[in-house]
Amino acid sequence: MSDFESPADALEREEETSAGADKPIDEGAPKQDEDAVSEMDAPQDPPEGANLLQMLIEAQKEAQANEDGWQRARAEFANYKKRIERERAELFQRAALDTLKALLPIIDDFDRAFESVPEALQDDAWIDGVAMIQRKFASLLEQYEVEAIDPTGEPFDPTLHQAIGAEASDEVESGHVSATLQKGYRAGDTVLRLALVKVAS
Repeated sequence: MSDFESPADALEREEETSAGADKPIDEGAPKQDEDAVSEMDAPQDPPEGANLLQMLIEAQKEAQANEDGWQRARAEFANYKKRIERERAELFQRAALDTLKALLPIIDDFDRAFESVPEALQDDAWIDGVAMIQRKFASLLEQYEVEAIDPTGEPFDPTLHQAIGAEASDEVESGHVSATLQKGYRAGDTVLRLALVKVAS
């Protein structure tokens, strides 16, 4: 066999060499895989929409907490206002009753005076004027729902009556009030003054 290489064979050999030089090297493939793995392992930032949703949820929670606090403060203030108004009304009522209690001896004097008016003065204009003053006192007591305690004939009640003596009586049962010496007064459940009484024995 001859070692002589024809021009055609030389040209074919050069083309094969050039084709081998242009062929891509496979060494880049493992490198691409390593880059992909590195990208997967790296921490990724959450999408922008997820951050906005989280912020919205937190804002709603804060708004709900603020509304709850406002509603609670409003209810507490309403209760405080009612309590203050109630206490003020009770204070006014107590002060008014204390004033009326101080007037009771004067009302007693009017009552005793009219029980002993001479018959010749019954129709006197001056007596009528004084009677008008007495009626104004009675109207004032009614305005504050103050009622007299005149328990003659009723069972003795130590919460309303003050016994200053006992006496035998054929008209009243034993343990009942035989005579009222001084009327008592009360406004609802509040006793302004006990009635002074005698009790049948």
